[in-house]
Amino acid sequence: MATTAHTLQVKSHSTPDERRAPEKTLLELNHLDEFSVGRMTMQPGWTWADNIKPTVNTDSCRLLHVGYCLSGTLEVMLDDGATATITVGDSYLIPSGHNAWVVGNEPYVAIEMHSAASYGVPNSENG
Repeated sequence: MATTAHTLQVKSHSTPDERRAPEKTLLELNHLDEFSVGRMTMQPGWTWADNIKPTVNTDSCRLLHVGYCLSGTLEVMLDDGATATITVGDSYLIPSGHNAWVVGNEPYVAIEMHSAASYGVPNSENG
């Protein structure tokens, strides 16, 4: 991962470099040199097991997530049973080996700064 930037770059998630849309999911992804930043929107009723697992073919999400919640609520359960609730204004770090689901009737929207480029990639070892 780059530690030095040599060019100024600004990109809008309204016109992203890439869009991925697994069921009940929208990832709007911008690439900034070696970095990627994604705006993730999961609709009410979204669960990792139902909506992402069939794409990535792993028992739980294998990505490490670092991000910030803009709206909605997400419940996360690690493979060891530990749980956390992420809601508006929360920054989060979710280790590899977890499941998650949207809570309530509001879409969950977050900015992902670590694993966005690998999220929802078909038949990957990711999640």
